[in-house]
Amino acid sequence: MAARRPTSPPRPIAPGDVVATFSESLGAWTAAQITDLNPDWRTAGVLELDWSGPEPASVADLGEVSPLVLTHANWADSLSHCNYEWVLPRSYKVIGSLPLLCATPSQSYSTGWRLGDQLARQRRWDRGERGPCPDPREMITTGADFGRMTSDPGEPRRDIRRLRVTEVESLDCDRLAERFPELRTLCLSGDLGLLVHASGLNRLASLRELWITDLFGMSASDALLPERVPALEFVCLHSIPHEYAVAMRSRWRPQVAYGTYVDITAARKPEWVADNRGNPLRDWDGREQISGTCFKKAVAQYRKTRAALIAALSDGSQEDRPARLHEIGREYGEGFNLLDRRTGFIETVEREELFAALDVMVSDAEEALGVRLESAADMLAAGVDSVRDW
Repeated sequence: MAARRPTSPPRPIAPGDVVATFSESLGAWTAAQITDLNPDWRTAGVLELDWSGPEPASVADLGEVSPLVLTHANWADSLSHCNYEWVLPRSYKVIGSLPLLCATPSQSYSTGWRLGDQLARQRRWDRGERGPCPDPREMITTGADFGRMTSDPGEPRRDIRRLRVTEVESLDCDRLAERFPELRTLCLSGDLGLLVHASGLNRLASLRELWITDLFGMSASDALLPERVPALEFVCLHSIPHEYAVAMRSRWRPQVAYGTYVDITAARKPEWVADNRGNPLRDWDGREQISGTCFKKAVAQYRKTRAALIAALSDGSQEDRPARLHEIGREYGEGFNLLDRRTGFIETVEREELFAALDVMVSDAEEALGVRLESAADMLAAGVDSVRDW
């Protein structure tokens, strides 16, 4: 029997409720009003208030309140009103209710409640601070730079609260926890990269948000434990080992009722990783509008085209190469015309990924043949463009 869809948020909130939380951006508490709930999308409309101060016990402590109006940067007298996932984060509390300050639903959507960030930006703007204002508590780096940074012993960076590491090939989570012990937000992403000693993330006792994308090497024993990371209120994991995904779901889904949002998708088994390591379309597996059958046929078409390209380039003939590459691109375009005609799954993102896959084919051919193939991708793309319907 299919699970019944919830009709109300796991932590009770209702339109009119005022919620409060401490904002590090402001160094004070701030507040917002719940304007509406959408059970179909499981979202809550959140209207930020133009208020900050000491921790409030009730709405009476806020005094006279008004919605936060944004005029900074490209905002033009817009309310700071957005739809978020309806799981009220565990660091937020309901302090009472007020008549609705805005009756019009927001058309904006975002992930992760971060009350106070917009108010802090608006106040800097109001003070006349127009230039970029990087957050000294945030660090964004690549996996290679992170590895160099942590390869030698160093003093802990307790000032860093948000860390984003991209292009991870291999990252030691023990070293990460040693160097950045006060993290609140951690975002790690790679391209089938590896997380080593992933259980070390349990040492980040203040962690609130965890994002991991397209990284592997973790097992069930590496799962974060609620008793070790009690402040965690947002878990977003995508394209990770199946065993780790199962363990994380088991540990954290019971915590949803206490204010932890859990979104774990695209759990991958070892066989999948082995089969798709060289596949530029692997992110299509599990994408909402792409069925499993469609994914398999798309990969087959890509591999067929890649094999045809390498075969065409292997004979060394230069005379008819442009025409042959154009024809290979044409067949690639027609193959995906057929697939898209059946399901209509190719949208803007998929179209860009299909053209990016041509560059991967050419790079693979260059590596396999030990030659530089000038303009080959352009010739293939011209063949695709001559026939594509997507």
